[in-house]
Amino acid sequence: MSDADRPSVVTSESVRLGVLLAVVGGFLDAYTFMTRDGVFANAQTANVVLFGIDLVQGDWRSALGYVPPLVAFTLGVFTAEAVSRPAVARIVRRPVRAVLVIEIVVLAIVGFVPTSVPNPVVTIAISFVAALQVTTFRVLVDQAFSTTMTTGNLRSLSQAAFHRIADGDRAAGARALNFGFVIAGFLCGAILGSQMVRVLDTGAAWVAAGMLVVALALFMFDEWRGVPRVRHPSP
Repeated sequence: MSDADRPSVVTSESVRLGVLLAVVGGFLDAYTFMTRDGVFANAQTANVVLFGIDLVQGDWRSALGYVPPLVAFTLGVFTAEAVSRPAVARIVRRPVRAVLVIEIVVLAIVGFVPTSVPNPVVTIAISFVAALQVTTFRVLVDQAFSTTMTTGNLRSLSQAAFHRIADGDRAAGARALNFGFVIAGFLCGAILGSQMVRVLDTGAAWVAAGMLVVALALFMFDEWRGVPRVRHPSP
């Protein structure tokens, strides 16, 4: 039995959910790249680098264009953290589900935004969604991971694979396999995203929203089975 199928692994940290969210992450990167002039809205590294380059070159107008996605990403992190606060949790009883619902609504709206609308409108929305997702879903079984970027996951896979080969560590081998599934999911999401954009254009965002609906359904299905939804902190 895999780690993802053991009852001790909560839904929010399961491999199947992690892979599904990674598919969404790869899909959205392909979506913004193809519909918004080569922009990657999930990760903010490029925005910070390009902001610095424009500052050095004295291109203030261009530099300021990278600020809104950074602000939107920050607001997404704030939102994800806020819904898990005790005061808010008394109102929002299932914060993880609430985050998924917010993502679904935002992406559903993005699907209606035509390419004639300025790119920042969409990149800001996607940056917000990415921040919600990367902040809320940070653990894959027992390891930190990301659903919206690949570098850290590739490092973790390589480290785990090394310890499996060098030390014969079977647990490390299982972790390497889990990260391999997540990375493959991200790649498949990018492929699917590029194909859906060719068919649906900006409406391809609805496909990503649909995948998040499936993720939401996983929580409901696991609750019906009696599997914990999230890991509760020790008293």
